[in-house]
Amino acid sequence: KEMTGEMDEEMIRNLASLLNQLRTLDEKRDDVIRKISALGKLTDELKQKILEAKTVTEIEDYYLPYRPKKTTLASKAKEKGLEPLALFLLKKGDKDALEEAKRYINEEKGVSSAEEAVKGALEIVIEAIAEKADYRQNIRNTTYRNGLIKTKALTEEKTEFDMYYDYEEGLKKLPSHRILAINRGEKEGVLGVKVVVAEDAILHYLENKCLKEWPQANREYLNKAVKEAYKRMISTAVAREIRKDLTEKAEEKAIDVFQKNLKQLLLQPPVKNKVIMGIDPAYRTGCKIAVVNEIGDVLAVEKTFHTPPQNKVKESKKTILGLIDTWKVDVISIGNGTGSRETEQFIAETIKEANREVSYIIVNEAGASVYSASELAREEFPDLDVTYRGAISIAKRLQDPLAELVKIEPKAIGVGQYQHDVSQKELEQKLQDTVESCVNYVGVDLNTASPSLLSYVAGINKTTAGNIVKYRSKIKRFSNREQLKEVPRLGANAFLQCAGFLRIAEGDNPLDNTPIHPESYRAAEELLKENQFSLQDLKEKQSKEIAEKLDKVDLRSLAEKLKVGVPTLKDMIEALEKPKRDPRDSMPEPIFRKEVVKLEDLREGMILKGNVINVLDFGAFVDIGVKQSGLVHISEMSDRFIKHPLDVVQVGDVVEVKVIRVDMEKQRIYLSMKR
Repeated sequence: KEMTGEMDEEMIRNLASLLNQLRTLDEKRDDVIRKISALGKLTDELKQKILEAKTVTEIEDYYLPYRPKKTTLASKAKEKGLEPLALFLLKKGDKDALEEAKRYINEEKGVSSAEEAVKGALEIVIEAIAEKADYRQNIRNTTYRNGLIKTKALTEEKTEFDMYYDYEEGLKKLPSHRILAINRGEKEGVLGVKVVVAEDAILHYLENKCLKEWPQANREYLNKAVKEAYKRMISTAVAREIRKDLTEKAEEKAIDVFQKNLKQLLLQPPVKNKVIMGIDPAYRTGCKIAVVNEIGDVLAVEKTFHTPPQNKVKESKKTILGLIDTWKVDVISIGNGTGSRETEQFIAETIKEANREVSYIIVNEAGASVYSASELAREEFPDLDVTYRGAISIAKRLQDPLAELVKIEPKAIGVGQYQHDVSQKELEQKLQDTVESCVNYVGVDLNTASPSLLSYVAGINKTTAGNIVKYRSKIKRFSNREQLKEVPRLGANAFLQCAGFLRIAEGDNPLDNTPIHPESYRAAEELLKENQFSLQDLKEKQSKEIAEKLDKVDLRSLAEKLKVGVPTLKDMIEALEKPKRDPRDSMPEPIFRKEVVKLEDLREGMILKGNVINVLDFGAFVDIGVKQSGLVHISEMSDRFIKHPLDVVQVGDVVEVKVIRVDMEKQRIYLSMKR
């Protein structure tokens, strides 16, 4: 932190990303300059323009006239020797074009008339106009500012793209989620899409630019060339470039929203000290059930058939109540997949008859089936059928969301929007960064962490994570961080990176259960000593007593005395004030329910509490305990103007909402968060 001026990791990652973009731009710039130079056509003026270009598109504009092309109408005309005629059309006005063109009639080269010669020469002029970088840049900017995207239906069937069957919107106002929706509709053959702009202003601009240098005699031909250059070549290329640029920005936005949602999901507070029953609902194959204890050990697995088509409600109720009594179940975690709401109804009725206080919650089960069939799941539960592993995952997602969700490929977790329509490579990298960030922010218990969780710790890869678990099995448990140095293939550099993120509860040194790095232990002990505390006090004294004293220290003078930076000292004090703190404890707890609300029960004006389960560009979906999640549109999120729903809510937030409309036909609920 001292070396970066206390930049956070997000800022550093953004800088790294920007640096890569700038390097790519420089490489492109150097490549284009080299290629034009090799052709002997690089002027000082052109080189300066390329050096000043701020985007790859601009650089491509300058390279376009020199880029090797496939055969074009212009290149065919040049092969027929018509280039001098094209220059005549542009520069001279003392002779009629058709009269001059007679000199270029050549049957052997395929020019049989003066009209044909003029037509070929105009193709050369058209290409020259279309490849002028300044023209393209101006037209691109004009189209973006004033243009529209128009969509129309290519089918009469009802689809999810209904709203785009006859739709138009300004390019510069088009939000990212609509861009991605339109792209998908076009890809699926449902929508026809085109970019439109008032052509008159653009043609007027081109004519003004070109005609100043053109002779009066050939204006008729050259005006035609301007129109052809724009309609045939520039407009389509510009529309393609604008849509590509809009798509890239929309993908970037979608990935950013996905990242933020994933982060909040991973940082949901763990439900501690509870026995949890996980239910993976289904219809024909039955509902799989697993009970896990407070530390995640599997106590029992079962299967019930309370859902259609079997509808064995009586027998299933007996099974559930038996498991609750036997294992003292506190909470039931129900997956939100097929049969979820029927299961919720069944559980709500069943727990009324339980001999103890039991509540339930619906959890996102996205990716549970992927995990169930994975090699990791087979290693964790070799004796259990694949069907029960999903129920275990659903229970553990409530117990410790972070530890369980890291076992699943991030993009399979199911938050965000249009995840399959964005760059998969970019999405994967960004989500990987997010998971790493969350794991290291929370810290990992070295004696209980799975290989999956350990592999996300800075400095530890999959091989090293496996070696840590093997070594842990050999020594039974880690008692101090120094033992990490004995793990095969965990070298000094890896130790330096990972040690501060790995926690050891009830170990030899209480500092091993804090985010303080071993290289700062000396300073931490001196800090305690300066304030009349010892390491033993961290175990025995109330953290409040230590915090009160440490809050009063003079940071600058103490940092100098301890020979550490002020940022490091601040972090150290925070860690010593709350040595066993889990940063997720400050997050809002999920809502546990005891009874189900039906869609038919909802009335306009009802006030309910719910959990935010997904945030998108246009609003947020909130689970209010009904079969369908309700949508809070961005316009209903606040009494003030907001740019994005993430300015107001995050995944996991508990919010109070008002029902403003229920569409029974489409099974949709519309909610408001306004006062």
